[in-house]
Amino acid sequence: MDRAVRNPVVLTGDVHRAWASDLKADYNNANSATIGTELVTSSVTSSGDGDGSTSVPDVGTNPWLQFYNNRRGYVRATVSPTELRADFRNVAKVSEHGAAAATVKSFVVQDGHPGLQAV
Repeated sequence: MDRAVRNPVVLTGDVHRAWASDLKADYNNANSATIGTELVTSSVTSSGDGDGSTSVPDVGTNPWLQFYNNRRGYVRATVSPTELRADFRNVAKVSEHGAAAATVKSFVVQDGHPGLQAV
């Protein structure tokens, strides 16, 4: 079945931090339509534990940024015909062998409805 992409999801990563943000048609317009989603994963195998900060940097200039985390980890994505679920998972210390991973935040992106919805 050939379907047009109605709300793209961009998957990027390896910046040593995790982000989730809405993609806007015009970032200079505060009322601009949300046209997609960007999920940025950190790098679970990189050195350095991160400081655990979850404060969105420069929140005044990044109002579309819905999530930020400064720990090493990954995004577990589950895709169905009606939605994409993204679970942001991290470990407190990559420097500690066997450290358990935990879900920090989860979002869904529903087909036909651009933008993140916290779970």
